[in-house]
Amino acid sequence: MRFAIFGNPSASKVSGSEQQLFELIRSKGGTILIDSTYYSFLTGTMGWNITSDMIISDDSFQADAVISIGGDGTFLRTAARVGRMGIPMIGINTGRLGFLADVTVDKMADAVDMLVSGKYEIRKRHLLELDMKGMPSGHTPYALNDIAILKHDISSMISIATMVGGSELVTYQADGLVIATSTGSTAYSLSVGGPIVAPGTNVTVLTPVAPHSLTMRPLVLSANESIRLDVGSRSHSFLISIDGNSFSCHEHTPLEIRRAPFTLSIIRLQGSSFYTTLQQKMFWGTDSRK
Repeated sequence: MRFAIFGNPSASKVSGSEQQLFELIRSKGGTILIDSTYYSFLTGTMGWNITSDMIISDDSFQADAVISIGGDGTFLRTAARVGRMGIPMIGINTGRLGFLADVTVDKMADAVDMLVSGKYEIRKRHLLELDMKGMPSGHTPYALNDIAILKHDISSMISIATMVGGSELVTYQADGLVIATSTGSTAYSLSVGGPIVAPGTNVTVLTPVAPHSLTMRPLVLSANESIRLDVGSRSHSFLISIDGNSFSCHEHTPLEIRRAPFTLSIIRLQGSSFYTTLQQKMFWGTDSRK
């Protein structure tokens, strides 16, 4: 089995479990492919003796599974890199929350066993695509979690005229608007009052950030709807954040957000579920009185 490994090239994020992962894969007769940036970090900065069967320098590689080792941020960056390739992904969590990267280090050996023996399912997750002119280089238009339209820190609220499927919806007067997938409903959207949506549900969630009206509530749309935005700002600019990667944009730049033309394949190991993760990671339903 061929495993493509991607990780976070930051010394503060290294847990020591990375070497254990490579040893586990080797013990099962697996082939190891490592992202070139991550490989240089492990062998150069960390000084580890890592053996790789192939160094991944572009997107022209083949693998049976992609393993992201780090936190949810690492998982999202990896998803943006390999999403179009259709290779199923799984995340080993060495960060904090680990909602997407949901395999804990103490379960890593079991996870490798299940991967090698085929004890897993593939779940499809849809992504969002941002269509705009002048996308800065180095940024991807695709989001697994969310695309957020936000004011600059020193600016007053922004005006976001929103159309859905060709029909006028509303003009948000707010600090921003989060457009989230069902996967991203437990991320930024949740933190600003959006609903939790079961992954795989074919919807898009619109959640305003600090709206200047009590009537502005989160809205759940069909994922097949296109969303057009016209953003006005007193500072004449605003921020666009795609899965946490932000850049500045000039006001009234035409924006359209739609469902991406491909899906991401995520590995779900036997015995794990979204609802178990919700309970364990976010303490869903926990009664503090008990």
